Amino acid sequence: MARDVQITFSCADPAGLAAFWADALGYRVQGPPEGFQSWDQALEAFGVPPERRNDASAVVDPEGAGPRVFFQRVPEHEQVRNRVHLDLRAAPGLTGEARMAALEAEAGRLVSLGATRVRRHEPAAPLEAGHIVLTDPEGNEFCLD
Repeated sequence: MARDVQITFSCADPAGLAAFWADALGYRVQGPPEGFQSWDQALEAFGVPPERRNDASAVVDPEGAGPRVFFQRVPEHEQVRNRVHLDLRAAPGLTGEARMAALEAEAGRLVSLGATRVRRHEPAAPLEAGHIVLTDPEGNEFCLD
């Protein structure tokens, strides 16, 4: 039986990281529960104090096909390299210079949103097509592939 998958990030600023990943993935921040016009209105009604209203956030695929990405606030900062990371397929079907140009363009867009460029891996035929490693605004590594 197939299962729905949710990807979860532990972070310091769930709303900020959700906004970054919504733009990066072409997703949207998940809307408030039915009957509420905003999350602030819903959390107020649920009795959540203002200082706890950024404890969680989520982004969803507007088409409903991709997994939900959930962001939860944790007190500690991650100090080790993440063992699981996302690969954003920014140049499917492209090869050589066209592929790397597409990856560079997307890297520039993501850096303007708050990502940090880490390194570029050049194509090395026949198996390595080339990719770019970045980190999101909280330092989680991901690749443009």
